Amino acid sequence: MKKLGIVITDGVGFRNFVMSDFLTEARLQFDTIIIYSGLPISAYPAVLPSGVTIKELDVFVEGKWTWFFRKWKELAHLHQFKSFYGMKDNLHSGYPKTNSARSLLVKIIYFFTQTVHSSASILFAEKLQFLSFSKHTITKGYLQLVQEDQPSHVFFTHQRPPYLAPFLYAVIQSKIPVSSFIFSWDNLASKGRMLGTFDYFLVWSDLMKKELLYFYPNVKEEQVRVVGTPQFEPYVMDKYKTEKQDFYTKFALEGNQKIICFSCADASIGANDPIVIRTIANAIRENKMGFPVQFLVRTSPAEGPERFAAIQKDFPEIIWNSPKWILTRENHAESWSQRIPSDEDIKDLRSLLEYVDLNINMCSTMSLDFMLFDKPVINTVFGNPENGLYDDQRFLGYDHFKKVVDSQSVTIAKNPTELIDQIQEALAHPSARTKERKALIELQISEDLVGTSKRIAATLSEWNDRT
Repeated sequence: MKKLGIVITDGVGFRNFVMSDFLTEARLQFDTIIIYSGLPISAYPAVLPSGVTIKELDVFVEGKWTWFFRKWKELAHLHQFKSFYGMKDNLHSGYPKTNSARSLLVKIIYFFTQTVHSSASILFAEKLQFLSFSKHTITKGYLQLVQEDQPSHVFFTHQRPPYLAPFLYAVIQSKIPVSSFIFSWDNLASKGRMLGTFDYFLVWSDLMKKELLYFYPNVKEEQVRVVGTPQFEPYVMDKYKTEKQDFYTKFALEGNQKIICFSCADASIGANDPIVIRTIANAIRENKMGFPVQFLVRTSPAEGPERFAAIQKDFPEIIWNSPKWILTRENHAESWSQRIPSDEDIKDLRSLLEYVDLNINMCSTMSLDFMLFDKPVINTVFGNPENGLYDDQRFLGYDHFKKVVDSQSVTIAKNPTELIDQIQEALAHPSARTKERKALIELQISEDLVGTSKRIAATLSEWNDRT
C-alpha cells in the first residue's frame, strides 16, 4: 500500500499544502495520506479528501545538550559559507550582546566553529544532536507512531524547524524514505543548517537546485527535483478569485483612482515601515503623485496591526488590510508558526495582487507575488548604520535579494525623495519593467503555477516507487 506521511509544521505549510490542490492531487497518487501536524487538529477543515487522516505531534522542547549540538551545527554551517553576505550577516546579528551563561557558551561555539566548520564536522555535530534526544520520551513516542503507521514515504513541507528533528530521527530509524520541500527563496543562501539529512528534495527552481547542491555537497543531483512552489498556486485557483467590483466594494475604493499598496514586514525587520507609510501618506495629501491616488496598507500575518495605531489615527484616509490569520494555539515557543490563513485572506491577498497599481515593500517575498501579476514593485530601505534608522539596507547584499536588485525588476528607494520619484515613475509607466519582472520570475520559479501540486504529488509517488 502506498501511504504518504506529510509533515505540516506551521501556518505557511498549511497554506501551501492544505489550502492548495496538493491533498487532492496526492490522494490520486497514494492509497492513504497521514498528516503529521505541528498545528492542532482543530486548525484543519472539518471535511478533508477521503483517505486523509491527521495526527497531532507532541511538541518537542530542546534540552540543553540538544540545543548545544544544534547550535554548533548551525554556526559551523554559517562559518563555512560566510563569504555569502546573508550568512555573514546572520553570524553578526546572532552574536550575543550580553555575558550571561548561555551567551558565553554561544561565544565559545562561535570561536570554535570559526576554524572547525568542515562538512564532516557539521555531520558529526548533527549525529551528536540526534543522539542527545534519541532516548527522549517524545522521540520514543514518535518512533512508536511511525512504526505503527508504516508510511511508505514521509514528506516534510519545511526543511528547517529544529523542533521536528526528533520526528525526522524516528523516520530515519524506521528506514522510511524521507523528502523535504525547500521552504523559501532565501533559506539556502542566508539561513542556518537544515534540521537533518533527507533522501530527496523538492525545490522552486533550477537556481535553488544549484544552491542546494553547493551548500550541501553530500546531496547528489538525482536527489533533487525542480517542481515550482505551491506558495503561489492559489493565484491560479478559481476558488480564490474575486471580481474587480467586489474588491473595490469590500475595501471602499474609488474606481477612478490609482491604488498604491504597501505590504509590511513584521516588527523584527520592519522597524522602518511606519516611516515609509507616513512618507507616502503625506505625499498623497500634498498631491505629489501625479495622479489621484488611494493608499492601502497590508500588515504582516505574523502580527496584529497594533503598532500602527498612531498612524491610523493621524491618517484616517489610509485603507487597512489586516490579514485574517487565525491563532490556533496559545503559549507555543514560536507562536507565529501557529497562525493559519483563512480562505477570506487568501482571496483578499489575490485581489490586491490583481487589482492594485503598485506595490511597495521592504525586500519581501511579496515582491514576487506582485510580479506574478506584472505589477511594478518598489523596495524601500531607508535605514543604514549612519542615519540611526534600523539598517534595512544591509538586506540588499543578501544573495537572494542581490539577484532581484541586479535584475532591474524593481526599483530601490533609500530615502523619501527617491521613493516619491519612483512612485511617480511607476504609476506613469507601469509596464516599463515587464520584461525584467518576467525574467526574474522565471529565475526564481522555474515551473508554471498551474499544475504545481500535481507535479509535487507525482514526484513523491515516483520516489515512493523507487523503494
